[in-house]
Amino acid sequence: MGSLSIWHWIVVIVVVLLLFGRGKISELMGDMAQGIKAFKKGMSDDTEAKAEPAKPEPVKTIDHQPASGASGLANRAETEKRAEGTTL
Repeated sequence: MGSLSIWHWIVVIVVVLLLFGRGKISELMGDMAQGIKAFKKGMSDDTEAKAEPAKPEPVKTIDHQPASGASGLANRAETEKRAEGTTL
């Protein structure tokens, strides 16, 4: 009584095939294989990312030449007024 005979296993296999069908079982196994492959690829990508040293981003500089004297201030005020829509 403790072990299952060959007839028990045959009945179980027939029931499983009737419930899921042959196509569903192979589809399920294919999906499982794709999931395992994706997991392994993700793990290898993760280790490659850790192995590569972080590249510093290039420093961005802005070349700015300040206007000199009172004429520079007048030009700036004129530019601001034009941007606001008013004229002198």
